[in-house]
Amino acid sequence: MPPVSPMLAKLSRQMPQGGELLYEPKWDGFRCIVFRDGQEMELGSRNERPLTRYFPELVGSLLANLPERCVLDGEIVIVGQSGLDFDALLQRIHPAASRVKLLASETPSSFVAFDILALDDKDLRGETFGSRRLVLERALGDAEPPVYLTPATSDPVVAMDWFERFEGAGLDGVVAKPIGLGYREGERVMWKVKHERTADCVVGGFRWHKDGTGVGSLLLGLYDEHGSLQHAGVASGFTAGLRTSLVDYLAPYRSEDLEDHPWRAMTADAGVKRRPGGLSRWNAGKDLSWQALAPELVCEVGYDHLQGDRFRHATSFRRWRGDRAPGSCTYAQLEVAVPEELARVFGAGE
Repeated sequence: MPPVSPMLAKLSRQMPQGGELLYEPKWDGFRCIVFRDGQEMELGSRNERPLTRYFPELVGSLLANLPERCVLDGEIVIVGQSGLDFDALLQRIHPAASRVKLLASETPSSFVAFDILALDDKDLRGETFGSRRLVLERALGDAEPPVYLTPATSDPVVAMDWFERFEGAGLDGVVAKPIGLGYREGERVMWKVKHERTADCVVGGFRWHKDGTGVGSLLLGLYDEHGSLQHAGVASGFTAGLRTSLVDYLAPYRSEDLEDHPWRAMTADAGVKRRPGGLSRWNAGKDLSWQALAPELVCEVGYDHLQGDRFRHATSFRRWRGDRAPGSCTYAQLEVAVPEELARVFGAGE
């Protein structure tokens, strides 16, 4: 019965090898545990919140393709013109049912299954992953889009090929799973291998840490082809010592007057497509207020993936770049993955 806390993965910068491992593409979507009992269907998120109302079009597809009684682990994704579209997923977390219904028609979602926790009356969490994979393959043997079984391989050479080729389809990397692993809820017992690159960004502001005593995150900007400074993401994960020292380092650049700041208006300036401080669809109660900085500082950050014109995840701060002019921090410096058709990804395991 729901809720179930999904099994998680820890980051690895090298492709794990040795032992018995199964490799899968890492999907960039909403983690989802699907519970089905006859005509009853519940979609649970990674943080155990219900997702069912946000993806009404997916419920019918799952009822048509899943066994009568089962619990599956997988990912909800939306396929856009250039691959997986995470921004379209974020739009679904909307309080208005009419808006959700419209988006369900305009940008329908898909479900990619990669594990099975229960089938009929049998709890499979104590079984090995290798055994569960065989059960999952039989359970979804006749599944049709938009319900998919994720490709899998035991060959690390094939996995590295997927890692290099499938980023253009919007995939996030590769996950390595021990074949003998039971389903361990909430534990980081798998490995995820993600792309990592660096970029030089303008620091246009910061947010205070939740304890109120240091800097929690830096707000990063990149100049587009029109010369506008776009809010491209954040750098976070600072140590306690660095959080404190950043307060003094940033003090000379702080400004309470936004009149001349590129992000001065939250609604007016059409030249700024993304601004900090807006409401979060996923964490409605989260404080996203920010402190403006004169856009004169440049820092180098590590990032794994660019979604449109924004870093998909929080970046990692590397160092200050006093040798770089803010105007040189443009999108042109970023490496863009070559597009790859998602059909090739789904057919990779055949």
